[in-house]
Amino acid sequence: MIGLIGNHGAPEGRARIYLDKIEKTFTEKGHLFTVLGLDYRPQQSQMAQSVAASLVGSQSLLFEAGTGVGKSLAYLIPGLIYSIDFERPFVVSTHTISLQEQIIQKDLELCRQLFTAVPELNAYANFKSALLLGKANYCCTTRLESALKDVASDPQGQFQLLQEKQMIPQLAEWSKSSTEGILQEINPSPSMDVWEAINADSSTCSRKNCSSEHCFYQRAKEKIQSAHCIVINHSLLFSLINAGMSPQESDGKGVLFADDFIVLDEAHRVPAIASDHFGIHLSSYALDRALKRIFNPRTNRGMLRRLGSIRDQECVIQAIEAAYDFFADLADVYLSTQSIRRIHQAHAADQQLISRLKAVEERLADLRKSVDDERAQDELKDQRSRILNYRSQLHSFLNFAEDNHVYWLERSEKKAMTITLRSAPLDIAPHLQRALFERNTASILTSATLSNGQQLTHFEERVGAQNAQKKIVSSPFDYKNKVRIYIASDAPQPSRDQGRMDLDYLANMVAWLAHNCQGGSLVLFTSHADLKETYQRARGFFHKIKRPLFAQGIDYSRSELRQRLLAAGNATLLGADSFWTGVDIPGPALSQVIITRLPFENPNHPINEARSEHIKGRGGQPFSEMVIPEALIKFRQGIGRLIRTQSDTGNLVILDSRMLQKHYGSHFIQALPHQNYKRFNLQNRKSIVKKSYLEMP
Repeated sequence: MIGLIGNHGAPEGRARIYLDKIEKTFTEKGHLFTVLGLDYRPQQSQMAQSVAASLVGSQSLLFEAGTGVGKSLAYLIPGLIYSIDFERPFVVSTHTISLQEQIIQKDLELCRQLFTAVPELNAYANFKSALLLGKANYCCTTRLESALKDVASDPQGQFQLLQEKQMIPQLAEWSKSSTEGILQEINPSPSMDVWEAINADSSTCSRKNCSSEHCFYQRAKEKIQSAHCIVINHSLLFSLINAGMSPQESDGKGVLFADDFIVLDEAHRVPAIASDHFGIHLSSYALDRALKRIFNPRTNRGMLRRLGSIRDQECVIQAIEAAYDFFADLADVYLSTQSIRRIHQAHAADQQLISRLKAVEERLADLRKSVDDERAQDELKDQRSRILNYRSQLHSFLNFAEDNHVYWLERSEKKAMTITLRSAPLDIAPHLQRALFERNTASILTSATLSNGQQLTHFEERVGAQNAQKKIVSSPFDYKNKVRIYIASDAPQPSRDQGRMDLDYLANMVAWLAHNCQGGSLVLFTSHADLKETYQRARGFFHKIKRPLFAQGIDYSRSELRQRLLAAGNATLLGADSFWTGVDIPGPALSQVIITRLPFENPNHPINEARSEHIKGRGGQPFSEMVIPEALIKFRQGIGRLIRTQSDTGNLVILDSRMLQKHYGSHFIQALPHQNYKRFNLQNRKSIVKKSYLEMP
């Protein structure tokens, strides 16, 4: 990077000049409002100046900014100016694609407009930004050329199906006009076999074989290296950190790149995503695919068809059979009656598969020494690395290699039964401390919901950020006059023996509430099973009143459901876990949010069960220390779907009487946007709810 600001003397002097620029931009008569015409929001100004101070002091920060604060500009503008002034990379990590797109397509362009329009900020107008994707998202033109040659010269080559062979020339044509060369550009998407053969996730795609002039990935890599602002998602961030991609110099300064600083938006998702990536995730499907890429006995395809002997192929066949037996035994013993099962002791299964995988590794290593073709050597090296990784995960799982981890099995049956070995840390805080808060740089975590509505104690302990600065600013929206809140006092409380009555009540209430709301409704569930049952019970009524009814997992993808809800204007969407957060539907198309149940996590899931035992073991109370705080964050996220702009109005309806009848209900009432709620039931809903709906502005 090239710094655009000269040396202004002592570091304190440069820092003061930098802080003055941020203050002048965000004050009531600052550049952001006088030049771009945006509304002044004191909360946004507070956040921007807190971010700037954090960067200057290399001090980590937890900042909760309520919906409507404009938090992305509050960290992007200080971050970009600091990046250029002090020649340091600026990383922005998000959870959802929608926020990534907003940052890249809208917010960064607003920053550029501001810098261009304000003379004293002109030096920043040419900032560079880049989106960081995983290697497997990019097409490697070198591998694509090899695949083209393979299709032309060997009819019995790596592609079995005619459409796969036809797809390779089509992809070659696409690559000539593509600017980014990423999988997301291609519609329809190529098969997994085709994409795995040509993507950049290979040793072949290296500076030795590929130039940035022709290779999409090498070009993207150069763009990342010269960028001031790099945008990434949480999943890839923690995957790279766990793979050892953090700076390894003696001072270890930086989270992902040397001397960088980072903002993690949508940070309420960080503990769960990090837990996924600091544990084991090995599926029967992934291992079977990896082995059959080496040699598939059914199709007589794979790299060993041309590079290996019959003996080599037989070694892979034995590993495939051992893997099948291994996972089938796990399914029979542990998963015949349930889809998730915690494993309490090591050596839960026979370890023969480990030795079979080791034999495959050794064969691939010997073959690599015996072949002269460099690209064949690269492919053999990559396949050996994959098998080594799977063997390492398998060994760790069977031997409980990591202390303070919980181990479990999962079964899913989408196309075929898949068994997955899983593990996760009991406490993610030490891992996040090392990854984010002990890197001699500023790590800034922000979201509209980091707290329980009043304090950040639970979240800071969960992520290991006790030494970070903390700040909460409320939303600038007028919730008291914009949101009407109703709590059902007669909703049957969840129990096994009244499940049907509960669902009948739920379907009745959802249908009635949606029918009496002119705009669209989002109905949030904690159970996919309840969602599907409610859909089946209510669909006839919605058909009769000619109102669209959509349901997650039944009709369309998540993004398509959002678009259809937005387009219809008066539709009802039943959504589960992923719709509680990150869904932005402004205007009348979302005029009502219905929360069917308080969002308590399943206490029987292995992670929750083990964390509960861990808390009890040190004399704590799991319900108050873990269950309630995490449910409150999700509850507040669900509520946050309703009001997205200053002009939005709507209804918040909670169909869970535990808020009124249980001692812990007061925590959820305190988390409401305001306390002026109304109780209602089946008998009086017309006089209380419908009358209010008619009076809504």
